[in-house]
Order: sequence, then structure tokens, then C-alpha cells
Amino acid sequence: MPEKLIVQRKKMKGEDGHRVFSVRLPEETVEKLEAIAKETNRSRNDLINLFLEYAIKNCQIR
Repeated sequence: MPEKLIVQRKKMKGEDGHRVFSVRLPEETVEKLEAIAKETNRSRNDLINLFLEYAIKNCQIR
């Protein structure tokens, strides 16, 4: 008798600890971001996450 196929429930949107939202950026910023992505072989998404993490950790509120 063949083994049963086990299908696990798919995680609901947002259960992976990430959220998706859109951001408006100046064209110049997008061009710089794309240049860095190309030079580093990283995705824009990866770079944006790195940059935001750095900015949040180094932010001072006055």
C-alpha cells in the first residue's frame, strides 16, 4: 500500500514575521538603490531591510 501524502497547512499571510507595504521613493533614490543592488548582488528588498535596520538602531529622537 502506498504511503499517504501529508499536506501541511500553509501559514497565513503575515505569520512568517514579515509584512508587505508600499513606499514612495524619489527616482534618484531608486536609481542609487538599484546601483548598489547590482554592485553587491543583493536584491533591493534585502538592501532596504539592511538600511532600515541600521537606521532604526542608530536613530536618536530629540
